[in-house]
Amino acid sequence: MSPSLRFSAKKKLASRDNPREVCLISDSEIHRAIDAVWHIESPKLIAGLARTVRDIDLAEELAQDALVIALEQWPQSGIPRNPGAWLMATAKHRAIDRIRRNVALERKVEEIGRDLEIQDRVTEADFANAIDDIGDDLLRLIFTACHPVLSTEARVALTLRLLGGLTTDEIARAFLAPEPTVAQRIVRAKRTLAEAHVPFEVPTGADRAERLSSVLEVIYLIFNEGYSATAGDDWVRPGLCEEALRLGRILAELAPKEPEVHGLVALMEIQASRMRARVGPHGKPILLLDQNRARWDQLLIRRGLAALARANALTDAPGPYTLQAEIAACHARARTAQQTDWVRIAALYQVLAQQMPSPVVELNRAVAVGMAFGPAAGLEIADALVDVPSLKTYHLLPSVRGDLLAKLGRHDEARIEFERAASLTRNSRERELLAARSRTPSTRTLDDHQTQESDS
Repeated sequence: MSPSLRFSAKKKLASRDNPREVCLISDSEIHRAIDAVWHIESPKLIAGLARTVRDIDLAEELAQDALVIALEQWPQSGIPRNPGAWLMATAKHRAIDRIRRNVALERKVEEIGRDLEIQDRVTEADFANAIDDIGDDLLRLIFTACHPVLSTEARVALTLRLLGGLTTDEIARAFLAPEPTVAQRIVRAKRTLAEAHVPFEVPTGADRAERLSSVLEVIYLIFNEGYSATAGDDWVRPGLCEEALRLGRILAELAPKEPEVHGLVALMEIQASRMRARVGPHGKPILLLDQNRARWDQLLIRRGLAALARANALTDAPGPYTLQAEIAACHARARTAQQTDWVRIAALYQVLAQQMPSPVVELNRAVAVGMAFGPAAGLEIADALVDVPSLKTYHLLPSVRGDLLAKLGRHDEARIEFERAASLTRNSRERELLAARSRTPSTRTLDDHQTQESDS
């Protein structure tokens, strides 16, 4: 059993050498245990079933059936020693029953029925040793859930549902979206995958790079929504950051030779290290230059720097995520805000802008250039972005311009920019911060999400 599922046993029902050993615990502990088991085991469960039945929607349904049976049986019988194996065996039994009952699936009996019955006899020891198969299945599920045939919103929702084990309600609350809307996205996503006959496989050749890019984009979108929430009353949502980090770490284990995977993990680890320092006791944002760096998580920083070293060891031409991780590392290595190597950060943004041209990257470069070479130099870059259509409603453009104008002593112009930025953001915490800045434009407003995030 996973360390996170170590529960106090009240009574052992079987001897230690019995593979069916279980423990009895209270009902409330049972339900917490089942929630924890589901969160940990459901991605592997759905991935293994999807490979077997060749249908993600059916695989998730079978997994849910197994969960319902666990909810019915475990409070009486206790938690199995290997809950993942129990759920898999139960789900496969359900699959066999469905295939036998459902006339529409009769054509699949010959193809997969025999395979299911054989696999159902696998012992717990065999299950525990099937790590390579589980890894392959998870990788297939990741690439399928993040398939480019789906919209960005659908990819995010499906990934959190299938790989994060989150309920529709949890996903809706995380993104402040109506639950029916999220439910429809997930249903449509599964239907689209089925209608497009998307194979449950890991892509190879030229298709692999495009598909991997889609996977990384989804994981980073989830992380960014947690790191700097686009709307609502909370500036950060640590749960989403933790989920994205978990997915990134899993992907790094499954695809150890992909430098950009390690680059993304490095970026998220280092950015996540600042979470405790980014928010005050009452949820008020604390900006980068004002953060207590003693509160930065040094373990996450070390993990991030190690992931960055792995990424650089795999390529001589760092990709966008690795470059952004290098930028994050510049902040992590600076013991004080004044020691930050802004000249290097500006140079890294220059390389990133050449590799991945984007108005948001240019805006980030404007901040770095302003810090490295003076606000006038940064403002020149930011001013060139004013008429870019995609930034017309992007609140960080007037926020950055306001900061640079204030540093130049042009306070009246800065005040107007901060007021505009406050009117554009949908996050109440950020709106309060920008509104306060409009009243005292001489105070600094630079934050780490302005200098590190991009639209990658």
